[in-house]
Amino acid sequence: MSAANMKKVHFAKNILFAAIAACAAGAYAADAPNALPAPGPARKASIPASAEKTLANGLRIVVATRRATPLVTTALYLRSGAEVDPPRLSGLAAMTAGLLDKGTATRSAPQIAEAADALGGSIGTGAGWDSSSASITVTTPKLAAALDLIADIVLHPKFAQEEIDRLRKQSLDSLQLELSEPQGLAALVARRAVFGDGAYGHPADGTVPALPRITRADIVRLHDTYYRPDNALLVFAGDIDLDQAAKLAESAFGAWKNPATALPAPRAASGPSTLAASVVVDLPGTGQAAVALAHAGIARDAADYYAGLVANAVLGGGYSSRLNQEIRIKRGLSYGAGSALATLRHGGAFVANAQTKNPSAVEVAGLMYAELDRLGASEVPADEFAARKATLAGNYAFGLETTGSLAARVAGFAVYGQPLSELGAWPDKVQAVTPAQVQAFARTHLGRDGATLVVAGDAGQFAEALATAYPNTMRFEADKIDFDSADLKAVAATKNAPKK
Repeated sequence: MSAANMKKVHFAKNILFAAIAACAAGAYAADAPNALPAPGPARKASIPASAEKTLANGLRIVVATRRATPLVTTALYLRSGAEVDPPRLSGLAAMTAGLLDKGTATRSAPQIAEAADALGGSIGTGAGWDSSSASITVTTPKLAAALDLIADIVLHPKFAQEEIDRLRKQSLDSLQLELSEPQGLAALVARRAVFGDGAYGHPADGTVPALPRITRADIVRLHDTYYRPDNALLVFAGDIDLDQAAKLAESAFGAWKNPATALPAPRAASGPSTLAASVVVDLPGTGQAAVALAHAGIARDAADYYAGLVANAVLGGGYSSRLNQEIRIKRGLSYGAGSALATLRHGGAFVANAQTKNPSAVEVAGLMYAELDRLGASEVPADEFAARKATLAGNYAFGLETTGSLAARVAGFAVYGQPLSELGAWPDKVQAVTPAQVQAFARTHLGRDGATLVVAGDAGQFAEALATAYPNTMRFEADKIDFDSADLKAVAATKNAPKK
C-alpha cells in the first residue's frame, strides 16, 4: 500500500473512531457530563468440565475436553521445581528441565526438534517454583506420536556434557543481563528479603557462582530423585476425553516405575533474613531506579486467597489500578507501576514495583506505602471494586481460550492440590469477595511492619534522601552482592544514617 493510501486509511479510521466516540458520549453526557462509562458486565469464561484418573504407577491424568477444534495440548508436570535446588546450586532444576529436549538415549537435540516439527508442534520445557514441565500441542491424529516424544525426553534424557555447557553459557549470559538492570536486581533482592535462606529465597535461574558449580552428576541426581510417576501429573486439554487420554497415557508412561526411595521432605519455604527494612542497591551510571516494596504473602491454599487476588487487582493489577493511577497517570513518575501476588505451595510474596527517575525514587516509595496504608484504612468504593473484579474475571476468561492456556490453567489447580471444580468456580469466588474482606487482607498481610523497600539504581542520586525518610537502610554495591547468601553478604554492607 502506498504512503498516500496509508494516510487515507488512517484518516478514515480517525473519522470513524471520532464518530463512535461522539455517539457514545451523547448517550450519557446529558445525565452525567463528567462521568466515565460504567464498566460492562464481567466477561463469561467458557470452562470445560474436567475429569481425572490415576494409573497404577501413581501418575495422575487430568483431562479438560474441548471439541471446538481438532487440537490437543498435552503437558507432563513434575510437582517439583526450583524450590528443590540444593543450597549453593541455584538454577539446578531450571537447567535439568531445560536439557530435557536436548537429547535422549536414541535422539539428538536436532532429531527431537525435527520430530516435533514433523508433528506440527514444538516442545516446551522449563521449571518454575513448585513444578517442572514438558509440553506440546498437536492435531488430534498426531497425539499418540507426540506423547511418545514427550515420554522419551522426560524418561530418557541424555544430559550430554556439551549440551550442559551450552545451556550453562546461555544461562550465564541471560543472568548477567538481568544483573545489569535495576529491575532485575531489585526483584532478586526483594525475593531474599521475603524468603531469606528458605527454599524460595534463591534465584530460580541460578547465580553467577552457582551455575558453574552445577555438574552432570547433580543434574542426573535431581532427575532421578524427582522425575517419577508418583510426583507427576499428565494434563490433556482439547479434543480428547478421559478414556482416550488414559489409553494413550498407559501406552506412553505405564512402564514408568517409581524409585524405591521416598521423595525427600521439603525444605522450609522461608527463613531468617538479616536485611534491613530498606535496601539500596547501587548501580552507578544507570539512567533509572527500580523501586520494589516486598511483603511476605500467602500460600495457594490460604483461606483468604481470593481476597488477596482482588486486593492485588485494586493495588496494582492493570492500568486503572491505584498504584498506576497515583504514580504514572497523576504524577508522570513512571511508565508503569503495578504489583504481583505470588501464591506458592508453602508460602508466597506480594511485591509492588515501578521504575522511575533516580531522583524521584523516594517519592515513588512513599506513594507505594501510602497506597498500602489506604487499602487497609478504608473499604474500596463500590464502582472501583466492581471494575477491578471485572478485570480479573476478563483476564481469567482470556486465559482459557487456547488449548495451551487451558492446560496451564488446569495444571495450576492440580499442581497445588486444588479441586478441579475450582476451575469453574473461580469467577464466582472472585465476585463473592467483599470490600471488607479486602480491607482485612490488607491489614493482615500488607501493613508496614514486615515490609522491605528495595531501591536499585544510581544511589548517588537518591541514597541520602532515602536514608533520611527511612533511617533503617542498608546499602550494597551491585557488583558485590552474593545472591547465594540470604544476607547478600551483609557483613560487607554499610548502614546509611540521616545526616544531622
